[in-house]
Amino acid sequence: MRLLITGASGKLGGRVVERLLRDLPDVQIRAMTYSRDLHFADPRLEVVRGNISDRPFVEAAMRGVTHVVHMASCKEIPELVMDVAVKGMFWLLEAFRLAKGEYFVLVGGDAAIGHFFYPAHAPVTEADPHRAAPGCYSLSKVLEEVMLTQAHIQYGIGGCCLRSPWIMADDDLRYALTFGPDVFGVPRWHEEVSAAEATRYAARQSVALATAADGKPLKRGMIGVEDVVDSVLAALEIQPPGCQTFNIAMDEPFDYGQAAAYISSRFGHESVEIPTPFHSVWMDNTKARQLLNWSPKSDTRSLIDAAWAFRPAKGSRREIVYPG
Repeated sequence: MRLLITGASGKLGGRVVERLLRDLPDVQIRAMTYSRDLHFADPRLEVVRGNISDRPFVEAAMRGVTHVVHMASCKEIPELVMDVAVKGMFWLLEAFRLAKGEYFVLVGGDAAIGHFFYPAHAPVTEADPHRAAPGCYSLSKVLEEVMLTQAHIQYGIGGCCLRSPWIMADDDLRYALTFGPDVFGVPRWHEEVSAAEATRYAARQSVALATAADGKPLKRGMIGVEDVVDSVLAALEIQPPGCQTFNIAMDEPFDYGQAAAYISSRFGHESVEIPTPFHSVWMDNTKARQLLNWSPKSDTRSLIDAAWAFRPAKGSRREIVYPG
C-alpha cells in the first residue's frame, strides 16, 4: 500500500502517520503538509510541502499512490476555504481517478450535519440530509462529502467518509471548558459573561456547564483523537464497498451536565451554568460498529480524565494551524 496523506502535520494527521508506520510494516507514505514539518522521520515516509489547491503539486504528490487519506482542512477563513476544500478536493479526486487509485478515505466532520445548531429529534444517522451549520467551514465539509459521492457515481471511485465530531487530544477538552482567553474552540465562554466574572472563574478553574435551548444540559459530539485514528486504519483495512459515510462518534454524546458533576467530584472545580441557543445532538455510530468493526474507547469521563492528566512537554499548548 502506497498512501498519500493530506493534512499530515495536523493534530490527527501526525497520529495517523505514526500509527500506520507502527502497524503496517510494508506501508509507504507520502505525507502532504502546508505549513509545518512532521516531528519524526522514517525511511518509509516522504514529506512534501505545498498548496493542495495547486494542481501540478497535487498531481506530482499522487504519482505511484494507491490509497488516499484526506484530512487537510481550513476553518473559518473565507479567503482560503474554497481553495483548500473545493479546489483541493477536486484536484485530489482528478489525480486519483487518472492514477486508477484503489481507495479514497475522507475524514469529514459533523459540521456537515449542523453540529448542534439545529434540533434533532432522534439520533442522527448517515441517512440524514446534509445541513451545514452557519459559516464557510461547515459548507466546505458538505461540499467535500458531495464531491466524493459524485466522484463515485461519475467514475466509480471507491472510498468512504469518516464523519467525526469535535476531535479532542491532549488537554483540548480542559481548554474547551475554560473561562480564560486561551479557550479552545467555540463557544468562547469568557465572552458569555462579564470580564470580571471571566477573570474570577478562570482563576478558580471553573468549567462551563452549557445548557441547550430546552434548558437541559447540552449534549454534543466529541471524540478522542485515537478513536478517529482507529477508524482510519479500519477503513483502510476493510475498504467498505462503494462510497459510504460512517459516523465516527462516541456511544453517547458529550454531556456538559455529566461533565460538570464529574469534574466537581474528581477535581473540585465548580461549574458555571451558561444558557446557549444550541440543541443536543446524538450521532448514531451503529453503522461504523457493524461495517468497520470499529468501536469508540472514549466517553465523557475518559475524555475528562485524559485532559486533566495531560502535561505538555514544553509547558505550553501545541499550536493548531488550520489552513491547508
